[in-house]
Amino acid sequence: MPEPVRDACEVVAMHLVLSDASVLPITAELSFEADDPYTVRVAFTGAHSTSTWLIGRELFAHGLLADTAAPAGTGDVRIWRDEDPAYLLIALSGVEGDALLAGPIEPFERFVAATVALVPFGSESPHMEGEISRLIVTLLDA
Repeated sequence: MPEPVRDACEVVAMHLVLSDASVLPITAELSFEADDPYTVRVAFTGAHSTSTWLIGRELFAHGLLADTAAPAGTGDVRIWRDEDPAYLLIALSGVEGDALLAGPIEPFERFVAATVALVPFGSESPHMEGEISRLIVTLLDA
């Protein structure tokens, strides 16, 4: 009998919006593991580089409902729907600078729904037991 699916993944074609309003194509690969249910790993890949961010799953869910006037997030990551509700905007701030990314909202909605099917919001804690046990063993073996 095959093991149940424990991960969700989605690849989204996006654009990096530059300060002069020109755009560069990038890909965002979103991945979620049920053993780490609070986190979404996002690898943004452009023509010459890749940048990986760990973003809260709940932040993505809130961002799907947020708008320009009140984006989800207050720190290095902010997410909201564009004035055209078919698009999602992600603003990233880091030591190397700021980035604004735009992409179609449907793959993000599909991805969040897939994560919720694996681990419903509010039921994350029991899924962390294996990870916590591995961490304890690692600490005791150190």
